[in-house]
Amino acid sequence: MSADLTRRLAVARGDEPADIVVRGGRVLSVFTREWLELDVAVVDGWIAGLGEYDGREVVDAGGYYVVPGFIDAHMHLESTKLLPDEFARLVLPLGTTAVVLDPHELANVLGTDGVHWLLDACEGLPLDFYFMASSSIPASEFESPRRPLKSGDLESLLRRKRVLGLAEMMNFPGVVRADERELDKLRLAEGVQVDGHAPGLLGKALNAYAAAGIRSDHEALTADEGRERLRNGMWLLIREASMARNLQALLPLVREFGTNRIAFCTDDRDPEDIAENGHINGMVREAVATGVSPEDAVVLATLNPATWHRLWHLGAIAPGYQADLLLLPDLERFEPELTLKSGRPVEEIPQPEVPEWVKHSVRNHPVTEGDLRIPWEGGDARVIGLVPDQIVTDNLVQSPTSENGMAVADADRDLAKIAVIERHLGTGRVGLGFVHGSGLERGALASTVAHDAHNIVVVGMKDGDMVHAVQRLGELGGGIVVVDDGKVTSELPLPVAGLLADAPLAKVIAQSLACNDAARSLGWSGATPFLTLSFLGLSVIPSLKITDRGLVDVDRFEIVPLRV
Repeated sequence: MSADLTRRLAVARGDEPADIVVRGGRVLSVFTREWLELDVAVVDGWIAGLGEYDGREVVDAGGYYVVPGFIDAHMHLESTKLLPDEFARLVLPLGTTAVVLDPHELANVLGTDGVHWLLDACEGLPLDFYFMASSSIPASEFESPRRPLKSGDLESLLRRKRVLGLAEMMNFPGVVRADERELDKLRLAEGVQVDGHAPGLLGKALNAYAAAGIRSDHEALTADEGRERLRNGMWLLIREASMARNLQALLPLVREFGTNRIAFCTDDRDPEDIAENGHINGMVREAVATGVSPEDAVVLATLNPATWHRLWHLGAIAPGYQADLLLLPDLERFEPELTLKSGRPVEEIPQPEVPEWVKHSVRNHPVTEGDLRIPWEGGDARVIGLVPDQIVTDNLVQSPTSENGMAVADADRDLAKIAVIERHLGTGRVGLGFVHGSGLERGALASTVAHDAHNIVVVGMKDGDMVHAVQRLGELGGGIVVVDDGKVTSELPLPVAGLLADAPLAKVIAQSLACNDAARSLGWSGATPFLTLSFLGLSVIPSLKITDRGLVDVDRFEIVPLRV
């Protein structure tokens, strides 16, 4: 390292030529918000200096705006359904050069062994993958992962290179009431950052959450929620996911307070959404379109996420920073003409090995139509109400349709049946309920992507179609399936932990789009079908959710019966 540093300083002084000089562009200083017309000298992948420099190679940036590579402050790779090399192929051309992952989807299915494998699989890729140690396995006592992650598991992860801190503390009720198990996790994180996850939390409860040392949150849905987090000294990570779209609601806070302690993240994005609408660059584009200055928008996507995560070598174009540079033709579309990773265009992306043990994770007890029947003699039931473009749900009360003493789905009332089936240990547990607002008229949709324990979630209008969909998931080793009248009409295999495809990007996107189209052909009218479906099992997002253990009233934080 000292030899590299000696050479870097020689280039900085002008005593030696740089490896690469980026010349002729307007370079953004994220520190002063100035556009500077100067050279960027790069040596060994690092920026040695700004000014007038000679180099062995010259990148002509004439007519371009030069900004740092974009950084995603919080995301789940598993939501993209892509292995890390395919994800890199998707987002590097869009200007994302670093991401901070919470791999808790994989951890729920494969435990810490799965996370260690993913860490190794990301090594050597041109996209910088950083990790947070998944703190909430399970997210709550109402969920059933393969096995819980305990303090020793977290300690082993926190010792790994590129693991930055403790991932989102999802059991916010447990933190607020000082549950000793949650406090033990927080004690492990002394000296590192801790991400938060506290939807709807305000007032003294939010004070308690912040007092525990949790310094960020990406779950704010309104300006009032975001403002209170900023006032409490927390970082506000503005999320624009494929389903939970909070950017427009929270951007007024940038105009109100400036960019301090605010950063962009995507959280959960479908691959087809990224391909069509962009990644972090899409958030920058939308922010500028609504009146945020281009300089501020870039800071929210570069310097600020790097600062929150203490990635002191990223997020800026300045001496001593990694040479991750974007050449932008304009400050409207934010579509890079060229992405330079460590000073060079990305040419080859290696493909990591996928061992057999990360597959074959669907081990549910065989399901029959009898397992999905709901005896009913009349009366009201608790019903999950979908909220458009959000992962929160309503806690509705409706009287389900009854046939032959059984509660059944009813398309005329927009009431579909939902089941969550434990798939890790073959326990045979099945949680049953109803969903309102999907628009589903016939058939069934099923998936092994079901936050956060990732048991099987299936929604449908006929028990037979639901059973057939579940059986097909077992044959695939995990994935997404659409069934209509006993026939599979579309599917996306996700054999890696039932979460990730082992296919090329183009094929994954094509199959994912086909599944969405097939779901809509059955009447689905809400937001992105399978991402919506996946969040109905997340027992820490208000208000009514469902796991293999039954319905969860998240506001009361307890299991509740279907019958009111």
